[in-house]
Amino acid sequence: MNHKIQLLDCTLRDGGYVNDWNFGKDTAAYLFERLVSSKVDIIEVGFLDERRAYDPNRTIMPNSEAVEKNFAKFDHGDAMVVGMIDFGTCGIENLKPCAESCLDGIRVIFKKEKMYPAMAFCKQVKALGYKVFSQLVSVTSYTDDELREVIGLVNDCHPYAVSMVDTYGLCDAPTLAHIVSVIDKELAPDIALGYHAHNNFQLAYSNAISVLNLHLNRDVLVDGTLYGMGKSAGNAPLELLAMYMNAQFGKQYDVNQIQEAISTSILDLYHKKPWGYTLFYYIAASNRCHPDYVSYLMNKRTLSVTAVNEILQQIPEEKKLGKDMKMIEALYLEYEKNECDDAQAIQTLQAELDGKKLLVMGPGASVNEQADKIGAYIKEEKPLVISINYIPEKFHPQYLFLTNARRYLQMSSSLTAEENADIRVAATSNVTRTDGNFPLVLNYSNLIDETQEFPDNSMMMLIRLLIKAGVKNVALAGFDGYTPDDVNYFDTNMEYSFIKEKADSLNESAKQFFKESDKNIHVSFVTKSHYEE
Repeated sequence: MNHKIQLLDCTLRDGGYVNDWNFGKDTAAYLFERLVSSKVDIIEVGFLDERRAYDPNRTIMPNSEAVEKNFAKFDHGDAMVVGMIDFGTCGIENLKPCAESCLDGIRVIFKKEKMYPAMAFCKQVKALGYKVFSQLVSVTSYTDDELREVIGLVNDCHPYAVSMVDTYGLCDAPTLAHIVSVIDKELAPDIALGYHAHNNFQLAYSNAISVLNLHLNRDVLVDGTLYGMGKSAGNAPLELLAMYMNAQFGKQYDVNQIQEAISTSILDLYHKKPWGYTLFYYIAASNRCHPDYVSYLMNKRTLSVTAVNEILQQIPEEKKLGKDMKMIEALYLEYEKNECDDAQAIQTLQAELDGKKLLVMGPGASVNEQADKIGAYIKEEKPLVISINYIPEKFHPQYLFLTNARRYLQMSSSLTAEENADIRVAATSNVTRTDGNFPLVLNYSNLIDETQEFPDNSMMMLIRLLIKAGVKNVALAGFDGYTPDDVNYFDTNMEYSFIKEKADSLNESAKQFFKESDKNIHVSFVTKSHYEE
């Protein structure tokens, strides 16, 4: 018996995570026609999701009738045309019988805890005449016994194929070979075995090749996308798979057609919103956890990579691939606390700041825009200057208040420079997890407010510290507040996009903070600020 190897393109489906499936009807049509011309065996045209209204420009469609509207009029050539259903998002009532549809097959993707109802749904889809593909989400999360269990259900349904989905890009060649061996031993010989890769470890292409090179005694199919376009770190590049399969397996894919599709339509999308391997997705995969946990921690912009990894390692195994954001926030705050006794440090500050006029410098754009005003204030008032998490170039601080370990690592060499040797460093205890010499160490948990949306706002932490040190008046410069669109920092590398999205609420929160603090300390502004009433 001659067994087939097949190439499946899922650009219009998995690639849609990049652009919310808004390819535009003309681009989607063009890509489909190029893929047909390339002689790719299977073309996945998008998601079927009843929660989404029909939009001719999007390849996420509520039912099979919507697929008809978008793709029925095109020549399908020899390609098998399929759509995907994420189990639970599109009921069987949304599918016409296959004989009345332009779809040849349906890929049903499901998590292991839903294997029983999902495979029952696969039977319903098969009864409508479709070729069914049972897609095992996060196949690396299955134990061997769970793999045997789900394959028993697959054999009972007898779909066209079952696919190993490496959702988080965790597979290496030995892991993949083991999973294949378990499945292949149990799977009925006339059911095809598929593989869908993600590129978190830069292994999507090589893993797909390794599956092909196992030369299994059954039909095999591998997924790819144009230029690797896809969710998170992207997928195996279709053009590379096609080239390899032509050379090694005598396939006849027209790679020129694939290249034209990339050049004409995909590169523009890539330049607007790049996908592919990044440190971010590597960290997620190396900790075998959901990327949203990494996103939360990295967006804090306060943590070293070492700290991020240490926090991720504390996630309970059963929650690593979930999305428990309250849990990750709690782990973050607990990690940052790093409790210490700071009574002596506060007493020292109290003595050093007593009777001094204070100017606290933040990194707002006004530091440059209103430099003359700041300079005039310093000349006239002769204040002691405290900067927060950075060293101003134009205004030499006497104190540096550090709450951000990442920023500390960025400026650690500057701190050892001769011109900064006189800067007195006061660091919160979360920063002291890093290497460094900190004359004054303050207890982090005593300076944050866990009831706030961003409990570790560094400006508010310093104000709380100054109150503890008995300071009654302080002037601020470079604390401009936030706007959704304007540049808020003098250095755009210091921007926090997630904060800009919540500009108004943060400004109001700061105003309320200053109002409540006024009974203990009076705050004035040297430069413009959205924090002022």
